Amino acid sequence: MTETARMYGGSLYDLAAEEGLDERILGELDGVTALLNGDAEYLHLLSIPSIPKKERCALLDEAFRGQVHLYVLNFMKLLCEKGALRELPGCARAYRLRYNEAHGILEATAVSAVPLTAEQTGRLHEKLEKVTGRHIDLKTKVEPAVLGGIRLDIEGTELDGTVRSRLAGLRSSIAAATL
Repeated sequence: MTETARMYGGSLYDLAAEEGLDERILGELDGVTALLNGDAEYLHLLSIPSIPKKERCALLDEAFRGQVHLYVLNFMKLLCEKGALRELPGCARAYRLRYNEAHGILEATAVSAVPLTAEQTGRLHEKLEKVTGRHIDLKTKVEPAVLGGIRLDIEGTELDGTVRSRLAGLRSSIAAATL
């Protein structure tokens, strides 16, 4: 994440939190980010310097007015005017980090070889909240290369209980023993 994204996203969070709109803005920011990421041509159009800023902002107005809070719309227009609309995903990430910090939420990703069932995900979520004493935003991801077991990434801390990791450790032990 760039310093620009951190500054702009953090400033939007401060404004939204002050107004009691932090949760609403978070959802809308995620939504517009996903929309713009899904339409590379539209994002490119909004970033063409030869199109006057006023016209590019008018396109945003036409597409989003009445669909999102005015703060989100004006935020996108500000980024567009500054030629930094491609920073929107980073700004959304910075906003989410500030939101999570303020609300005591930890982000966690569970990586497994096969999809976790709803029951397994629920038990893992419950256990993580009990162990950490915090709310957990749990996402799951499938990577067949882990072979079995589970790897957890909780805000940059990795807990690796995968078969792949254990096999690598076993290989290292065997290699060290043969030296």
